[in-house]
Amino acid sequence: MLRRLASSIRYKLALLVLAATFAALVVAGAAMVLYDLRAYQKQWVNDLVTQAEILGRASAPALAFDDRKAAQENLALLKARPKIVAGGIYNAKGKLFARYVGSEALSPDFPALPEADGSRVEGKELVLFKRIVEHGEIAGTVYLRASYELLERLKDYAGILGAVMVLSLLVALLISAWLQSVLTKPILAVTTVARQVMEKRDFSLRARKTTEDEIGVLVDAFNDMLTEVGRRAEALEGANRSLEREAAERQRKDEELKQLNLELERRVTERTTQLEAANKELEGFSYSVSHDLRAPLRGVIGFADALMEDHGPDLSEEARRKIGIVQDEARRMGNLIDDLLAFSRLGRKELQMVEIDMTRLARATLDGMQPQLNGQDLQLDVGGLPPAKGDRVLLGQVWANLLSNALKFSSKQERPRIVVSAISDAKEHIYYVRDNGAGFNPRYQSKLFGVSQRLHDASDFPGTGVGLALVQRIVNRHGGRVWAEGKPNQGATFYFSLPKEQADGNV
Repeated sequence: MLRRLASSIRYKLALLVLAATFAALVVAGAAMVLYDLRAYQKQWVNDLVTQAEILGRASAPALAFDDRKAAQENLALLKARPKIVAGGIYNAKGKLFARYVGSEALSPDFPALPEADGSRVEGKELVLFKRIVEHGEIAGTVYLRASYELLERLKDYAGILGAVMVLSLLVALLISAWLQSVLTKPILAVTTVARQVMEKRDFSLRARKTTEDEIGVLVDAFNDMLTEVGRRAEALEGANRSLEREAAERQRKDEELKQLNLELERRVTERTTQLEAANKELEGFSYSVSHDLRAPLRGVIGFADALMEDHGPDLSEEARRKIGIVQDEARRMGNLIDDLLAFSRLGRKELQMVEIDMTRLARATLDGMQPQLNGQDLQLDVGGLPPAKGDRVLLGQVWANLLSNALKFSSKQERPRIVVSAISDAKEHIYYVRDNGAGFNPRYQSKLFGVSQRLHDASDFPGTGVGLALVQRIVNRHGGRVWAEGKPNQGATFYFSLPKEQADGNV
């Protein structure tokens, strides 16, 4: 009950009025007390200064003629001022000339020497020094000590202020009660209707409007809100019913989809089994083709070699040339069979992922290609290559194919030049091989990495046309990319990238 009362707007409004009234009274009372205390002190100081001036003028002749009795009689007049508890007159040399002690004091100590003109508060007493000036010369000093009843005056003010505050708070409480009947009654009526709406879920209820002020506007807005909420509630219920029907339909379709997925998984399993069997048959077929094709090729090469050795001198120059063509083409056919078999087996070979020093791997590959230079003055520039993670044998094949191509296509230059370097970004390392050789037409760039796709005549640059396809397939299996840039007779640059974080196993 107390918690509900504390959260009520009536309680908050009453508390607000009382708190504002109390704060105003405290500020006003404190200001009045401070002002009165300062005025009280100033009044006492002025009173003592006036009394000191009177004593000084009256005692100036006594000081001049060293008449202590007259000075003492002047001080005795202070008995008419019971608040002054002590007084004294000092001569020009600072010696106590005459003194007065009120009946309420217990022989107070007098200062040994007078001080300069001024006053101060010492505990519950006010002390004043005032010099006696006669004909422009200091004839002596008046000393007065009076009771300073500041605490008693403060208590009197506190009592008056307390009574005023109690009376003011009672008046404020009556005002807040009137404000509650005027302001909070319509608001509480709206609150009651809102509670009934929440409990009964009946949006047809309305609050009664009793005023035309801002509260009346609030009641109108509340009733309009109830109308809109009721309309939206009806729409929401209709939508919920529609959603329930859609959910039931979707559940039915999910069941159908689940059955289709099971059927699809069964078919995928069957196709996977068939594909594995087909792959095994393809491996057997590849071996058979390799064996069956190589046997006649070896016969062709062997008989051509025997023909040249046994009957070469008896043959004409043209016959020897044609036999040489047969030998070269047979050997090229054998290389092509080896490359195609390697390309077909690459997709089924499991990657052996290790950390690779790419700089050392590229240099070792170049060292193995020294016989291809044929004494040429090759300008070779191998930069620092970032390490990679991959299959050492397959990435060695990538370097071998790219470097072999660079040597082959720049071999007709007077000063062939090959640059091997790399660049890195946040996700991958990009390695490249650049040469100053024959280059290629950018229009046919899409054909570079196809099997048996050639952009140059085989008589100019021999090869099987499978090397770049092997490079692309190896790099793709490592999660990287391959591309090239070049122009005719201006060299070419072949790039391949490898991700910085390479996953183990097949890609």
